[in-house]
Amino acid sequence: MSELLSPAEVQGAAEVAAQLKKGLNQVLLDQESVVEQVVVAVLARGHVLLEGLPGLGKTELCKAMARLLALPFRRIQFTPDLLPGDITGTYVLEGEGRREFTFREGPLFASVVLADEINRSSPKTQSALLEAMQERSVTVLGQTRALPDPFFVLATQNPIELEGTYPLPEAQLDRFLFRVQVPPVGAKTLSTLLTTRVRGAPPALPSVLDGESLGRLFAATDRVHLPGPVADFIGRLVEASDPRQAHAPDSVRRFVRYGASPRAALGLAAAGRALALLRGKPNVGFDEVTTVAPAILNHRLVLAYEASLEKVSSTEVIRALLQAVPEVPRA
Repeated sequence: MSELLSPAEVQGAAEVAAQLKKGLNQVLLDQESVVEQVVVAVLARGHVLLEGLPGLGKTELCKAMARLLALPFRRIQFTPDLLPGDITGTYVLEGEGRREFTFREGPLFASVVLADEINRSSPKTQSALLEAMQERSVTVLGQTRALPDPFFVLATQNPIELEGTYPLPEAQLDRFLFRVQVPPVGAKTLSTLLTTRVRGAPPALPSVLDGESLGRLFAATDRVHLPGPVADFIGRLVEASDPRQAHAPDSVRRFVRYGASPRAALGLAAAGRALALLRGKPNVGFDEVTTVAPAILNHRLVLAYEASLEKVSSTEVIRALLQAVPEVPRA
């Protein structure tokens, strides 16, 4: 078991994480919840699926994250004609005289990868991301190559424009730690945007972390204590999301076809640690778990047909699930 964080270590790590959050808040105005979830995902070393209408700043948020972390950034614009080799890399014939095949790295070989409009590419191309997101490596013609460390995929998709798109399969959705809904902004935010930014250009941000300090921040996140009762709560929460379980609440039995996977439990623990550190706490509490649970579970519950008939969303099911599962088991 790793050594627990000292109060000074907790405070120092929380201050560094707060600088990252402050920088992103300067780019994405009045979207504190979205920014916090992205920062938590980065601290937990997870991938994020940003879902929202065009023009809300999803792309700028991803670019700002790379600048603040001083990490290599690549953007992939997903289109129907995009091929797996276009993102993983491929072999090309090079040289004069005795020519030989040389591997040219694709845009996945960066620390921060923006997969823009990920649902516009074919399932074959989408599947090329599966190994990268889980194993942090790519395999081309039988040879496996490691991706940079750290490695994050920040993907975007438009929830209303479905013509010519390919919905992400459940196996790929499960690789994303969070699915974050980016809501529209109000008149006050738009007024600030118009009066402070020429042509909407975001402010230039200096980096707040380097590779060494980012590594220390990751190490501190891993050392945040997960108490036994909180771990037990996570296990019971994920178990109750399965309609086949005896302790599943009525809303799950009625509206859920398949519950969350063990990867969801791991994600709840990792995100809980990250959020606790961001809040300046040395251990994970029940509140951290319930805060991150909606973004972790909303894309992992496969809803039954009855849910669409009665217009019940995954958000409503998760809210009922959190209310039904007690923090401490009933005697």
